[in-house]
Amino acid sequence: MTVYVDADACPVKAEAERVAMRHGADLVLVCNGGIRPPANPRVRLVIVDEGPDVADRWIAAQAGPGDVVVTGDIVLADACLKRGAAVVTHGGEDLTQANIGARLAVRDLMADIRAADPFHQGRGSGFTKADRSRFLQALDSALTRASRGT
Repeated sequence: MTVYVDADACPVKAEAERVAMRHGADLVLVCNGGIRPPANPRVRLVIVDEGPDVADRWIAAQAGPGDVVVTGDIVLADACLKRGAAVVTHGGEDLTQANIGARLAVRDLMADIRAADPFHQGRGSGFTKADRSRFLQALDSALTRASRGT
């Protein structure tokens, strides 16, 4: 059981480490660089080459049944779900085969809106304590399910 974190700009790396260690899972932080190597021997830092989606492709190739992926990237989430991994967003949403299609459609719609209106900023609210709390609960639940094989 491994937790893979899409670590570039991830606001919950420390929280993911705490929850993973409590569950006895290994943690892999995947990024393009700029992250300090972890002191915890059960946490591995993987630095991939620069380039679009390189970290995403590495995570998607590694993750599988019994693993949990932490990401806000919907395309990566879809790839990981197809390989049998569980996926949790930074905001604590469980992404599943049942809801990923709608999330992909919204992503595509928002891309079309941004392309049609270059002044549309689409900025959401900042990351809150409530988001952090939801993430902790969602990751804990995902790891519990993974350890049970469900």
